[in-house]
Amino acid sequence: MTSGTSSGTWFNEALYPDWGQRFKVVKELVHKKSPFQDIRIFESSSHGRVLVLDGIVQITERDEFIYQEMLAHVPLFMHPNPRRVLIIGAGDGGVLRRVLQHETVEKAVMVEIDGDVIELSKQHLPMFGQDAWKDPRAEVIVGDGIDYVKKAGDASFDVIIVDSTDPIGVGDVLFTDDFYKNCARILSDEGIIVNQCGVPFQQADELRETTARRAKFFPHVTAYLAAVPTYVGGFMTLGMAKKGTPPHKLDVAELARRAKGIEASCQYWTPDVHVASFSLPPYIAQNLPRP
Repeated sequence: MTSGTSSGTWFNEALYPDWGQRFKVVKELVHKKSPFQDIRIFESSSHGRVLVLDGIVQITERDEFIYQEMLAHVPLFMHPNPRRVLIIGAGDGGVLRRVLQHETVEKAVMVEIDGDVIELSKQHLPMFGQDAWKDPRAEVIVGDGIDYVKKAGDASFDVIIVDSTDPIGVGDVLFTDDFYKNCARILSDEGIIVNQCGVPFQQADELRETTARRAKFFPHVTAYLAAVPTYVGGFMTLGMAKKGTPPHKLDVAELARRAKGIEASCQYWTPDVHVASFSLPPYIAQNLPRP
């Protein structure tokens, strides 16, 4: 897969070899090769500031709220009492900020392998993390999430959120059997793990294979949807696996009660959207184990 390129004043994403999108570049803010990946942040005319890793758009200022809200709020509301949260990746800080909106959270550990992503996001994308970086409940570690999970104690977290690139390059090791086995070990009795599983219209194998791996170590596996315009190809799937009792279907009234103080800040997540996001079209549901 080749890197994305700038053609004149346009950035052409290189996610797929025969289909793509491009952004009109107003100003390039930074372009740097870290020890792990190629990092680019630019100002676009349509989506505000854009973060690109290895030629692939990760997040944009205009629609980041959709992905970040759904990645953070859905698992935390599904867990009966999320106190300890582990975030792997998510170096821009947006997921950390949403996790810390939950009053039950006593500790949020974020492990990001690429310190340059954190520092460049603080500098050029401050609207994502905002004050989360200074929250006393937050512990930000520049390090290997795989190694952290291997060394973490049994049942030391209630929720794990994996915000990674696709299973290529630096993100590949976050989609292995060993990784999910260790995640199951360090999660508490009702523990939940969530990670992005791609856009199944184009990446159905990613959802299918990741779900199959998680099913080896978790009794309950499912997925839910978020419609993020920047992730071309239709719905993005977020895979969820859970220990203990099945993920209970919260009703809208219960979610609204638990979301007091949070819902007003959301631009995508609502109790109704939360419930509806687990209703999968057949072309997506066919990639999950049959109940």
